[in-house]
This record gives sequence, C-alpha cells and structure tokens, in this order.
Amino acid sequence: MKRPKNAAERKQRVAEILQRLDKMYPNATCALHHENPWQLLVATILSAQCTDKRVNEVTPGLFAKYPTPADFAAVRPEVLAQDIRSTGFFNNKAKSIVGAAQRVTGAFGGKVPKTMEEMLTIPGAARKTANVVLGTAYGIASGVVVDTHVQRLSARLDLTKNTDPVKIEQDLVKIIPQDKWILFSHQIILHGRALCQARNPQCSACELNSLCYAKDKSV
Repeated sequence: MKRPKNAAERKQRVAEILQRLDKMYPNATCALHHENPWQLLVATILSAQCTDKRVNEVTPGLFAKYPTPADFAAVRPEVLAQDIRSTGFFNNKAKSIVGAAQRVTGAFGGKVPKTMEEMLTIPGAARKTANVVLGTAYGIASGVVVDTHVQRLSARLDLTKNTDPVKIEQDLVKIIPQDKWILFSHQIILHGRALCQARNPQCSACELNSLCYAKDKSV
C-alpha cells in the first residue's frame, strides 16, 4: 500500500484499520482473569515482564490466600514475594502490590479509584496499568494501553514515530476515536500474539496486510 498523502487519507486509513480489527477481533477483552478492579490491578502489576498465562496460574491461589486489599496491605513484601516468585521480578512486584494495597485501603477506603490522577498515586500503577484497570474494570476510556504489543504494532502500522510509551499514547489518542480506545488496545494485543509476531509475522494471513507497509513484512 502507498503511504497516505494527506490528513484525509491518513484518517481514512486509520478508520479502515479499526474496521478490519473489529472484523478480526470483535469480542477482544483483557486476558487477565479477575473478579473485581483490585484483582485486576494486582494481576496487571504481576504481568510486567511475564505472560498473562503465568499470571492467571498464580492469581487464583494468591487471591484465595489474600482475599482483600487489607489482606495484601498487612503482609510483609518478602513473604508476598515468595507467593508470586514464578512471575519474575517478584521482590519489586511484591513491594508495589503491598504499597498499592496500603494506598487503596488508606486513601480510597479499599476501593480502586476511578480517575487517572488518583490511579497514578498508587505504587506500581503507571499509565499503562491505570489504563488497563480504568478501561477493563470500569469501562472508563482514560487513554490507550501501551504495552509491548501496542508499542511494536503501532510502529509497524505507522501510527506513531515515537518509542516512548507515553508519547505513543499521545499519538494514538489523537487518531483513534475515544469510544475505540479500550477495544483497540485489546485488539492490537491479541493481534500481536496471534499473527503480527515480532520474529515471524504472518502477513499473508493478516486482514491488515493491504494497509500495512512495514519494512519487515513477510511474503
């Protein structure tokens, strides 16, 4: 595909990308298993540098052992670290989760807040984590989740020239309609796992192939 020559063509291309993503992944949702916003917050913190599959294996036992934010707030980080050891970077994650629990119980009455500003005061919750929780748990489109898949595919699809996640998000919210922010992130993450893999993109099977001019496209 030739690159769009003007703003109107670029807007039309983005609209077509979104339409095709809707066709491929109409029911895309968060892969992290959870029953409430707090569990999603914990699972999202655990998912850093770890597969969702592994997180989903760890969290059922974790939430059975620590049912509430108050339970997490009361545990020592070095103890919690052993419960989440298999997710990697467990010492840092344990400190973040205990800190998050103490913040949620101390400042927000045990309820995960519903604004970006408040979410960003929680240990372990940068914009990506905050967007995951606000979007998936509350249906609040506060921004676009930029994880490694969204970062990589947004570049491949020429939706951004930036490499910093915050700047990538700023670019995406300018061109993606707000009512698509939540779904778009889930769709791109699924697409990155299913077809547009980093080492072996399956371009011939991809609905976006004719709209994509990434340099590393496969035949």
